[in-house]
Amino acid sequence: MGEALRALWAEPRAPQPPVRVWRDWALVAVLVSWSVLETLLREDLTWRPVALTVAVVIALSLLWRRTHPLGTVVAAFGVFTAVDVARILAANETGPLLSVVGVLVLPYSLFRWGAGREATIGLGAILVWLPVTNIADPTGAAEVVAGYGFFLFSAALGAAIRFHASARVRDIEQAKLRQRNELARELHDTVGHHVSAIAIQAQAGRTLAASHPDRALAVLETIEEAASRTLDEMRAMVGVLRDGAEPDFAPQPGIGDIERLAPHVGGGPRVDVHLSGDFAELPPSMGAALYRIAQESVTNAVRHARHATLITVHVADEGAQLRLTVRDDGDVTTADAFPGYGIVGMTERAALLGGTLQAGPGPGGGWTVDAVLPKGGATA
Repeated sequence: MGEALRALWAEPRAPQPPVRVWRDWALVAVLVSWSVLETLLREDLTWRPVALTVAVVIALSLLWRRTHPLGTVVAAFGVFTAVDVARILAANETGPLLSVVGVLVLPYSLFRWGAGREATIGLGAILVWLPVTNIADPTGAAEVVAGYGFFLFSAALGAAIRFHASARVRDIEQAKLRQRNELARELHDTVGHHVSAIAIQAQAGRTLAASHPDRALAVLETIEEAASRTLDEMRAMVGVLRDGAEPDFAPQPGIGDIERLAPHVGGGPRVDVHLSGDFAELPPSMGAALYRIAQESVTNAVRHARHATLITVHVADEGAQLRLTVRDDGDVTTADAFPGYGIVGMTERAALLGGTLQAGPGPGGGWTVDAVLPKGGATA
């Protein structure tokens, strides 16, 4: 209970309260007109100027109910309390104008737009006024309960709508965060792989430049092709990030594209790809995930596997699940035991489809990545 009260007290104001619109002015005009007519037509009213002034103050306070919720509540119910105390002292049993019913909007606005401490203080002001007005206008128990119920319901409605709006904002922010993470994974996997391949090809081209200039020219052509492909994919991702840009609806890579992960020229470990099973009915989301995991695993092996000569990529259909295994024959160092963002991204990809991913030193040496994706957990 104490934690809940502290959380309520620390709750900030709701962001960006809406400005006054024509409906606010229309409501004030209706309440003021109602007050004037009731003042002129009501025969049992004794303090006419005071009653009209109170009603007009209540109506005008509604214009500031969103931007200054506590101020409007304190002003409105402070006036109510002062007038009711004066009525008690003067033994005046004439009640306020019926047009002050607009005051029911204030508890709603207090809990919808006010900070936690403002809501607490404002609710206290309302609860102070209610017993005073019950003394000024004695009623039965049912009327007293109904009066408290009206004001508490208004406050609860404001709190509920505020909670719903806050939850919706959180959902939108979480969706944006998931999208940013997805784009970050795509950028890391795609660009990282291509840049690693370009670096290896450039090293090979430098070695061949002196002895085999014709082969070095072929290496430069391959580097140009890889760089152009990388720029195209980067432009597509950046386009998604721009406001108003349409997403790229190009087909996502799948299992059939895994064979393209091998470097086009020498200078790095050989990549062997083995696919066993029927992947014709595989959902695109699972195919894309397997490709990205294989791509990142090969990139990591090319970058970090010392003295590696062979990287094997094996995708197997095991009935209810698919298994991707990527192994290299390099030397395992202590640095390999600390996963970076790449392994985190691969693990997230597998988890999104209900699968698992394990990465670590293999039993026969080298580094092994083993991903298992259930077919039932894939989404089209």
